[in-house]
Amino acid sequence: MGELVDKIKGNVNEAIGNLKQKSDNPETQAEGAEQEAKGKAQQTAGKVKGALGDDI
Repeated sequence: MGELVDKIKGNVNEAIGNLKQKSDNPETQAEGAEQEAKGKAQQTAGKVKGALGDDI
């Protein structure tokens, strides 16, 4: 179950991050880049959990 949750959270954070990066505000753009990176990390964690099992 943790695998699916991580993948969903990752997708959401990536999408929100991409939207923020389209802002005219440089601070918001930077937040968006960070949020997108967080989303990618969450998706990777989900993939690892899926490969190794949710016990990690």
